Amino acid sequence: MTLTLDLTSAQTRAALGAHMRTPEKPSLVGLTRDEMAEALAVAGIPERQRRMRVQQLWHWLYVRGVSDFSQMFNISKDLRAELDRHFTVARPEVVEEQISNDGTRKWLFRFPPRGAGRPVEVETVYIPEEGRGTLCISSQVGCTLTCSFCHTGTQKLVRNLTAEEILAQLLTARDRLGDFPDRDTPDGAIVPAEGRKVSNIVMMGMGEPLYNFEHVKKALLIASDGDGLSLSKRRITLSTSGVVPEIARTGDEIGVMLAISLHAVRDDLRDMLVPINKKYPLEALMDACRNYPGLSNARRITFEYVMLRDVNDSLDDAKELVRLLRGIPAKINLIPFNPWPGTNYQCSEWETIEKFADYINQAGYASPIRTPRGRDILAACGQLKSESERMRKSERLALEAMMIAGHGEA
Repeated sequence: MTLTLDLTSAQTRAALGAHMRTPEKPSLVGLTRDEMAEALAVAGIPERQRRMRVQQLWHWLYVRGVSDFSQMFNISKDLRAELDRHFTVARPEVVEEQISNDGTRKWLFRFPPRGAGRPVEVETVYIPEEGRGTLCISSQVGCTLTCSFCHTGTQKLVRNLTAEEILAQLLTARDRLGDFPDRDTPDGAIVPAEGRKVSNIVMMGMGEPLYNFEHVKKALLIASDGDGLSLSKRRITLSTSGVVPEIARTGDEIGVMLAISLHAVRDDLRDMLVPINKKYPLEALMDACRNYPGLSNARRITFEYVMLRDVNDSLDDAKELVRLLRGIPAKINLIPFNPWPGTNYQCSEWETIEKFADYINQAGYASPIRTPRGRDILAACGQLKSESERMRKSERLALEAMMIAGHGEA
């Protein structure tokens, strides 16, 4: 059974009809250590104390998961009050929480306005699996890429998310899952605080991460910092639709695992499915992949390939895919298409997907078929869309009808 929790406060509901005022206090979340030291200097913290204070704050924010200065107990009460006067470390508002019948969770987060803008909403998805848990994080509100099979692509880009907002998705998800060490399970958490729930993160949510490179870079370097959140870079995957000029920078400056949203093996078809291909065609994309810094059999590139009935799922497509990837240490994730209201695509037949996978496996490439997760709450791959564009009841019924009819059923 799908469970939806509407967590919008009455105060927030009353404010949604008008612009919210930009917060006066900047957040310390998402700052580098040097930036945090500079912020403390502006707040009047003596130079001789700054390094120690940064170290303390870093620990409270990213090891203990504290979201209130009053809980930073090895900092004097007076200094905590001073920090609270200048800064915030608060989480975004959790507007809605949905729990799929397969255990997948989707959160709708609302962030305050930036400058003269309005509050924005993004979706973040948690996928529990045996021995691991993956958090799918958004990098933009909306998207510019208009991939024809993707629900997110039907929402226009509103703005990039900041490093703070990217990290806040991870911090808040860990709050909700009771995933910070040495803390009691937070009020309202859904699962007990036992072990590490979020072991992997993927930049595969709303938006194109490489069109928000600097903020994504800063957030992922903080997420992988060994003195804080301490996620291994081999457990962080950044997915791009093919922003070729930024691919080498991703390897050099961030050093995480790379995934490519491929979905077609011919330029004419990929131009239609993934329109950025018109700017960066397959030859340029494959060259960038072959030259990805750190590429090896132990650090393979993942190629994502959504299976669309009678569009890209023929045996000839499989043969061309093997030819296209020759010489690139790679694995291919085959993704059964996930339906959404208004789409004209259908998922490939399961027998077709298995034959496609078998051919690729026999050619020497791992080609797991991704098990669809969270479809009933529109949390599966390609289904995310900010609930600021609320789904009408008729659209939900249409989705349910598609699921009952078996379109895209794996």
